[in-house]
Amino acid sequence: MSISYHRGDLPAGIDFGDMVAVDSETMGLNLHRDRLCVVQLSAGDGTAHVVHLPNRVYDCPNLKALLANPAVTKLFHFGRFDIAILQRHLGVVCAPVFCTKIASKLVRTNTDRHGLKDLCRDLLGVELSKQQQTSDWGADSLTDEQLAYAASDVLYLHALKAKLDVLLDREGRRDLAQACFDFLPGRAALDLNGWEEQDIFAH
Repeated sequence: MSISYHRGDLPAGIDFGDMVAVDSETMGLNLHRDRLCVVQLSAGDGTAHVVHLPNRVYDCPNLKALLANPAVTKLFHFGRFDIAILQRHLGVVCAPVFCTKIASKLVRTNTDRHGLKDLCRDLLGVELSKQQQTSDWGADSLTDEQLAYAASDVLYLHALKAKLDVLLDREGRRDLAQACFDFLPGRAALDLNGWEEQDIFAH
């Protein structure tokens, strides 16, 4: 594992191929209150790029261009939140997307454990530490422990997708999964516009 730290924006010229794993760290989980602090990315090559966005400065054209690029699939775990927070603070709509949490819920119906830590343990035999999850991501500088935690959230997503793709095909739910992924940017927009709790599909 290697970590590349970037302050303010992603450097130009990094080739993530046609799929990039993406995650974010924020001051909390309230889309309307809490600010975006960190965006981490990986091409699935064992390197994590951690983009630190301190002091509410979101002038990051290279990062925005990557996230908005329709030729690059953005790979998330619980994409609903990340897509919404990135849309709110960076003004980009991430598409197309794949969400490992949705895929897990569709095919791992034998369990109710669909967190990233659970998936890494069950599908990859990797134990993740969540010790830094609630640390202060709004700090002006990040600790080595925070950087390692942020990196771990994206380093395994490509491998998880490969395992989940096999299960989606086995269970015959790939088309259903794709329909869910296609709707995620719309689901995020609903969250941002005040429909976080109300099910608009209910009677």
